[in-house]
Amino acid sequence: QEHLTESGGGTVQPGESLRLSCLTSSRTFMRYPMAWFRQAPGKQREFVAAIGWIPDNVYYADSAKGRFTISRDNDKSTVFLQMNNLRPEDTAKYFCAAQSTFYQNSFPYAGEANYAFWGQGIQVFVSS
Repeated sequence: QEHLTESGGGTVQPGESLRLSCLTSSRTFMRYPMAWFRQAPGKQREFVAAIGWIPDNVYYADSAKGRFTISRDNDKSTVFLQMNNLRPEDTAKYFCAAQSTFYQNSFPYAGEANYAFWGQGIQVFVSS
């Protein structure tokens, strides 16, 4: 059964960094676009960042640009989200997601409906 497993969450102070990891159960996922979403308490889940089959093909939400970096290690079947200069408003449950369609270049990235597989999520708290 295909699954995604997030790790690396925790509690940090404003300005600090965290690196989230998403381990996939199959290297097949490395052919598909993958993304990170987050859901803050009382809010809808929102797009954070996505990466395509070509590692340079990345997209970010405005809130993530300049602070977060998404990357993938195909040999380890893992996608990462490096989060720097964290803010209290980054507090949320972060979800890893994978599509099930191969795209050579650009791909639809922001909508949840584009993603067929989801992890259980991992909590990130940013508080002083």
